[in-house]
Amino acid sequence: MNKKNRKTELILRYFQGSKRYFVCAVAASFAATALNAITPQIFRFGIDKVLGGSGYTYLEKNLWILAFSIIAVAVLSGVATFLTRICTAKAGENFAKNLRDALFVHVQRLPMSWHDKNQTGDIIQRCTSDVEVIRSFVVTQLLEVFRTVFLVGISFAVMISMNRKLACVVLLFVPVVVVYSAVFYRLIAKRFTKADEAEGELSTVVQENITGVRVVRAFGREQFEMGRFQEKNEIFARMWIRLGTLSGLYWGVGDLITGLQVVAVIVLGAVEAVQGTLSVGEFVAFASYNTVLVWPVRGMGRILSDMSKAGVSFERVDYIIHGQEESYKENEQELPKSMDLAFSHVSFSYEQGKEVLEDLSFSVPQGKTVGILGGTGSGKTTIVQLLTRLYELEEGTITIGGVDIRRLPLPWLRRHVGMVLQEPFLYSRTIRENIAAPVPEATMEEIRQAAKIACVDDAIMGFSDGYETLVGERGVTLSGGQRQRIAIARMLLQKAPIMVFDDSLSAVDSQTDYQIRRALKERVKEATVILISHRITTLMGADQIIVLNQGKIEEMGTHTELIQREGIYRQIYEIQMSGDDRQQVEG
Repeated sequence: MNKKNRKTELILRYFQGSKRYFVCAVAASFAATALNAITPQIFRFGIDKVLGGSGYTYLEKNLWILAFSIIAVAVLSGVATFLTRICTAKAGENFAKNLRDALFVHVQRLPMSWHDKNQTGDIIQRCTSDVEVIRSFVVTQLLEVFRTVFLVGISFAVMISMNRKLACVVLLFVPVVVVYSAVFYRLIAKRFTKADEAEGELSTVVQENITGVRVVRAFGREQFEMGRFQEKNEIFARMWIRLGTLSGLYWGVGDLITGLQVVAVIVLGAVEAVQGTLSVGEFVAFASYNTVLVWPVRGMGRILSDMSKAGVSFERVDYIIHGQEESYKENEQELPKSMDLAFSHVSFSYEQGKEVLEDLSFSVPQGKTVGILGGTGSGKTTIVQLLTRLYELEEGTITIGGVDIRRLPLPWLRRHVGMVLQEPFLYSRTIRENIAAPVPEATMEEIRQAAKIACVDDAIMGFSDGYETLVGERGVTLSGGQRQRIAIARMLLQKAPIMVFDDSLSAVDSQTDYQIRRALKERVKEATVILISHRITTLMGADQIIVLNQGKIEEMGTHTELIQREGIYRQIYEIQMSGDDRQQVEG
């Protein structure tokens, strides 16, 4: 499908519920235009027939009738214009709402690989500013195109009926304006694309800075970030100054052409009137029609300019709309009978030629716990992301109960695999709402029970508002340990049969770590657990421990087996355990 057809398809798809308003807006606009075309004819009739003494004695004595006619036409035109605006507003907002809803839903279903390639600020820009540009074009500028074509048609028909020679003079200026506008249309389109991209980059800088405000302050990077923003802002401002310069040139030259058109009509019309081939009333009416025509035809250039902007915005929005979604089809025909988990010869790379996991194979029977230990970049988190299909497998298989996860519906898979990340995301809502996010209908008793297992209930009750305490954006008002424990409580409330803890106890002390693990062991006896940590004490109670090194399994066994070998696990154990800690653990 070519770009033009894709734009048309996009408009029609999201215009559902808005078409009748748009049709009404077009009809009302045509009515207003037709009524405005009547007024010059009233002037013409009044000057030539009434004031010219052509026998209309009654109207000569009752000029208020002509005045009332002009007022009546103006009132009806105003009503039609009012209806046009109301219908335009309804059509536009319905269209924009449908498009924004579709974009938001679609973005939710785009794979992580897509999000990795696109900046958050730019995505926001496409879903807000670009949607507004499209809305304005579809229901405002497109309507103006229809109105202008109708106005030109009806005006020229009347003008030709009055004086063909003068009408042809006016007609000569139309192609000049159209060609001139088309040239600027192409120039403005290129510059607007660059300006829109610059705005997306600027939005990204602002979004990253506000999101990472704690990091910025902690490392004293305020000056660096201000300089970075100023650099992007300077580029953005320079782009729009160039656009403004081009627009100024366009309007300046356009005013010259428009002025020449008005002068030509007045001069030639006056000559025709003196020669008697054009009556005074016709001259006044002709000048009125010319004035009415000048700005709509002149405005076509602005519309063409806005079309260029809308064309860019269409392409930016279309890029999101046509992104390949993850498969969300529900398929209940083949679901696992157990929660046995198995990785078989799994290999994966985010970039071509850089494997993060290489020929990984291990299994976790239902109800058992596997611990995963490894350095930064060893592939620990990638295992989690592949299990939940945030990224799709490249080589090998992952099965749950013997069923390949690629054959499982995504909603089912993600409902049955609970995850707690090292840096958990919390919403800007209350603590209660954050814990109850996966189960909104959960009772307060269930929420508190999950919080107690996560060893965070006492901390929450220590706040003045308890569970109704509002959490700042991304949980900034809480400590790292509190955020992790609230995320653990949230996952426990989900009651997923497979639970993944991705270094999610890193921000709590060893004693709290031990209490949480002990409470979890008592509560989730039937769950299949993957426990990822850099802390030996967190992993040593697992049924099996896997040591990763550069995407490969270096060692595998129980804690007792691994510390008896001369390997990476024992080296880390020796480094992490002081004499007293070792006696406490081993005792």
